[in-house]
Amino acid sequence: MRSGENVRTLGVVGTGAIGVSWVVLGLEHGLDVVAWDPAEGAEERLRAQIPEGSLRFAEGLEEVGRDADLVLESGPERLEVKREIFAALDAAAAPDVLLTSSSSGLMPSTFQDACTHHSERVLVAHPFNPPHLVPLVEVVGGSATSAEAVDAALETLRHLGKRPIHIRREVPGHVANRLQAALWREAYHLVDQGIVSVADIDTAIADGPGLRWSLLGPFATQHLSGGPGGLGHVLEHLGPPMVEWWDDLGHPKLTAGLVEKLVDGVDEELDGTSAEDLVARRDQALRRLLEIKTDLGLG
Repeated sequence: MRSGENVRTLGVVGTGAIGVSWVVLGLEHGLDVVAWDPAEGAEERLRAQIPEGSLRFAEGLEEVGRDADLVLESGPERLEVKREIFAALDAAAAPDVLLTSSSSGLMPSTFQDACTHHSERVLVAHPFNPPHLVPLVEVVGGSATSAEAVDAALETLRHLGKRPIHIRREVPGHVANRLQAALWREAYHLVDQGIVSVADIDTAIADGPGLRWSLLGPFATQHLSGGPGGLGHVLEHLGPPMVEWWDDLGHPKLTAGLVEKLVDGVDEELDGTSAEDLVARRDQALRRLLEIKTDLGLG
């Protein structure tokens, strides 16, 4: 299976926000990139967003599969579309070319069986936006995925500067999105009940535990909070009250009224700040944070 330095041409299918970021990552690492998206004007939009580099816009899926050493698919999150895309890629790509999906929640077994040639090289490589900056990629194999394919994906992603983790069993939403969903569920509940505002929820995370989680993650952070006794001390003394909190967590319904409250709350919080300006400043902060983590041995 092609991996690491043997990946010289990156194939990108779908050139929305995630696909564009994959293209940037490939170009930043000196790879040739062949991209394809069926949307009208996709090539012009892509070229307007990326730095100079060896980029070719393909005429179709078959060209991407034929020419790439690794394919990263970022098409619509619709199962029937994934199945069509991967069937075409599987028919065109050499047997040792990994075919990966950026799907944020679909399990690879649900579209892998559409590949009748080499389904063992199909898996999910789920990044976090923007993938050229955020290191995490979740690697998820399906029922037919070979161990060799998983190892090749992990090696290649590390070679591209990512911090991949291997999800050992398929679950809807993988892992990081399930963790986010758990937090969002309670955040929506607290807003719905009038306990706190949308802006205060963002402050509670961004200026509280989110700062520590971005450096060490929840388990290591919890361990440090226990002093000399570490995580064992924390769970002995704070575990029982935490279980009581679990029992009191909310189960909100995503009603039209709650959606309106959340959207209005974000609009009020941002107070006219453009998304483009916020993204630019966020990405600048991400770069600085990643540099600091690397310098201090935390990344």
